[in-house]
Amino acid sequence: MPKVAYQLIHPERRTTSVVFASPHSGRDYPWSFIRRINLNEHTVRSSEDAFVDQLFDRAPKFGAPFLKAGAPRAFVDLNRSAEELDPALIEGAPRLGHNPRVASGLGVVPRVVANGKAIYSGKISMAEAEARIETYWRPYHEALQTQLDQAHLMFGQAILIDCHSMPHEAMDSVARSGIRRPEIVLGDRFGAAADEAIVDRVEQAFRDAGLVVTRNTPFAGAYITQHYGRPLRGRHAIQVEIDRALYMNEQMIRPNSNFASFRDLLAGVIADIAEIGRPAEQSLAAE
Repeated sequence: MPKVAYQLIHPERRTTSVVFASPHSGRDYPWSFIRRINLNEHTVRSSEDAFVDQLFDRAPKFGAPFLKAGAPRAFVDLNRSAEELDPALIEGAPRLGHNPRVASGLGVVPRVVANGKAIYSGKISMAEAEARIETYWRPYHEALQTQLDQAHLMFGQAILIDCHSMPHEAMDSVARSGIRRPEIVLGDRFGAAADEAIVDRVEQAFRDAGLVVTRNTPFAGAYITQHYGRPLRGRHAIQVEIDRALYMNEQMIRPNSNFASFRDLLAGVIADIAEIGRPAEQSLAAE
């Protein structure tokens, strides 16, 4: 089993209502898991948001907590509902109507990784699926909920930046249309998960860094943005997808030569986003 459900890095002093989180960058693949699946240690990582935790780990320097997953996405997907159980993988899982994510093998316990490659040769027990949810999924979401509740209590609002990466090829269709290939996709579930003014400022932070940004296509946000985004209650959730080609070799799953400079670029973006969640008087005092 992966050693921890999550890691939470606190700032020395919390100065912003923004919370950064990375639910898909866990890379603790225990041998007990690897030896029973169809895939080798390299292929099983293909759906992982590799190194996203390293790209955003400076968030605490700007007064924001940073939560990152311990368990890998291929083991349990933290960006799915605990009820998204796949009957094609899990013995005794109920069929609860058509869910396109579950049908494609991407439930809370995934059946496939990228490109539809099957993880297992058969089914797993309901007891095993429930154990993964109880041991990894619930603690992560309890920690995330706590951080958002604290932000709301301290600042009157909470802004979740849900950090992800996307394959370079995800934007091929956009690039073929003649538009500049987006490097960042912001997902707010078409306005349902965050106030437009906040999303505008997050978008501007990336644009000011020279990055090409689009919204909600092809990634509008999944369970996390849907569950935590309640803008009318002062709770905002924005999913950030970053083109992996900007900082890594996707085939080798290694940082590329641009990794350090891109991480430095993102530090400025993180600082700007953290500023969105600071009280006006605090921002003025810092100037």
